[in-house]
Amino acid sequence: MIEAFQLTKSFGPRVALSEIDLSIEDGDFVTLMGPNGAGKTTLLRILATLSRPSSGRVRIAGMDPAREGERIRRCIGFLSHGTMLYDELTAEQNLRFYARLYDVPGASSRVDDLLQRVGLSERRRDKVSTLSRGLKQRLAVARAVLHGPRILLLDEPYTGLDPQAVDALTDLLVDVAGRGCLILLATHRINRGLALGRRVLVLDQGRLIYDRPRETITLRAFTEFYRGVTS
Repeated sequence: MIEAFQLTKSFGPRVALSEIDLSIEDGDFVTLMGPNGAGKTTLLRILATLSRPSSGRVRIAGMDPAREGERIRRCIGFLSHGTMLYDELTAEQNLRFYARLYDVPGASSRVDDLLQRVGLSERRRDKVSTLSRGLKQRLAVARAVLHGPRILLLDEPYTGLDPQAVDALTDLLVDVAGRGCLILLATHRINRGLALGRRVLVLDQGRLIYDRPRETITLRAFTEFYRGVTS
């Protein structure tokens, strides 16, 4: 479903990604970790077709992002550091707008269900500009999964969430994964990342230095390894 071959991305003299080879199968749940500046966001943006590599190739569901970007974007849900929400629209209006954009069937019930799941039913008529950072993050998660994407790319989705919202998001991700969606989740939370992902990747200085199935990893050994990477 996701393939990268010798993927490299440079910003002037700075190399953000260096010769990444990666293959992720349909329905897999992969945790992506690494220190700040490791290249996680750059990788996710390239896979979301929002940025182009400097060299190398990417294939999403067998398609070339340079030629079939629009088709690819319709099967991707992406949560970045920016919420991609419209401040002057209400929470409900934002989801209804994206539902029309993606031609979501049964949009009204889908919007109602997601607002309930992320705990925003009572704030559905409030403008996004009036919501706290955590509530905006909840709504952005709902936006990302609204159209039932085949691929879900999440960049630090737990940022700004209170414990109740963290649990709600985890339940939602487990449900989405159970329906066969490929999830690539970038997070700094070791316990949460290992609990969710069936495969763990680590980026450091733009290179993929770790790629192992979850069942071969112990929490203690990985924590020691990761502390060495981030220190």
